[in-house]
Amino acid sequence: MKILVVGSGGREHALVWKLAQSKKVEKIYAAPGNGGTQAEEKTENINLGNLDPASEEGQKKLLKLVQDEKIDLTVVGPEAPLAAGIADRFRAEGLAIVGPGQKAARLEASKVYAKSFMQKYKVRAASSRNFTLLAEALLYAEKHFGKKQEKTGGEKSGLPPLVIKADGLAAGKGVVIAADLDEAKKSLKAFMKEGVLGEAGKSVILEEYLEGLEISVLAAVNVLPGGKKGVIKPFIPARDHKRRFEGGKGPNTGGMGAIAPVPDFSPTVQKDFETAILEPTLKGMEAEKMDYRGFIFFGLMIKEDSCYMMEYNVRLGDPETQAVLPLMDSDFAELCEAIASGSLDGFSLRWKKGAVCAPVIAANGYPLSVRKGDPIAVNPAGIKKTGAKLFVAGASRGPGGYLGSGLHTSGGRVLTVSALGNDADDARLRSYSAIKFINFEGMVYRNDIGQEKRINQNE
Repeated sequence: MKILVVGSGGREHALVWKLAQSKKVEKIYAAPGNGGTQAEEKTENINLGNLDPASEEGQKKLLKLVQDEKIDLTVVGPEAPLAAGIADRFRAEGLAIVGPGQKAARLEASKVYAKSFMQKYKVRAASSRNFTLLAEALLYAEKHFGKKQEKTGGEKSGLPPLVIKADGLAAGKGVVIAADLDEAKKSLKAFMKEGVLGEAGKSVILEEYLEGLEISVLAAVNVLPGGKKGVIKPFIPARDHKRRFEGGKGPNTGGMGAIAPVPDFSPTVQKDFETAILEPTLKGMEAEKMDYRGFIFFGLMIKEDSCYMMEYNVRLGDPETQAVLPLMDSDFAELCEAIASGSLDGFSLRWKKGAVCAPVIAANGYPLSVRKGDPIAVNPAGIKKTGAKLFVAGASRGPGGYLGSGLHTSGGRVLTVSALGNDADDARLRSYSAIKFINFEGMVYRNDIGQEKRINQNE
């Protein structure tokens, strides 16, 4: 069996790594892949040149690759190619692919559409308003904070923050939690007037701030228009740590580390998730006649044992994937086959015991501008003793051997250090012990991934 994995991040490295474990998989093509996928068994990176997998020319090249190499299955990692319709293009040619169609991908590609979908099908979520005019958005922010209140919001005034979300895809940079009017004004002007996010920020959502516990639930989905009843099979819950600094402080990022499972996802919370979020989402997908054969990400806020839907992603999360896949005991290639063929309802998910802690190592300056090209020193023997696995995100490989040589930084988030342990404490000890065997100039990471208070999941 030959598989193509589309993408170049840490999530895609984890996908390649997990797929390669299947006895059914003969070869994996990673397009374009990165310095980590290049070192995995059975894997070959495909140089796309300057072509973007989300562009028409990029998708044509990938389509030709699949046809020429007789690739059996394509798994799409990032959201942009899905929003651009790669799944529809491949299926029109009779090719098996894991990913929702373009219509379904709007659940992530447009937050305005996603919000209207939640409201229409009664998915519990925070209240919000959509704006396309800067003046109206600024007026709403002024009413929220008080017109003369510039820098005394948040905790100082007792007023809740205001959540600002760009409507379109923004590579994890489209959400700002404004603590005061000054920050809200700057963010709105940057999005809607200065165009720092391009077209993605021309329309925004101003959303109610909910305080609680964030949880990510990844899941496999089968919804076929006009077909049999759909199914969503959730994975073990995970938690991403979005803020740059310890204690949940600093700017939002693409994610500074993840854990799985989540200790506060109690049976009560799980049942509420199923009834208030999962079931109405599935009902809406069926009613909208979506073609959804792929993965979905439920971004949740838990408040007093009730789940609120914060956002949909129409793919697996990053870095949550690097925390969840090491716990999967099922054959991941067989799961992907079942998703693509529409036979997910007959597939049984199995999970290993234990826990995973997966802190992210980033380049200095992240999530703003970072320096690239710094050599990464890795001691493979030391990391092997900890049992951790390095998933490469923003690193490319030049001439050289295994992870101890040849890797250079090429992005903001550079590595995820994922460790499976007997329990959460063991996993955390292993992952942070492994970090000691990694070094590059300016490397930064949070020291508190996996330190949250734990409760008994059986209570």
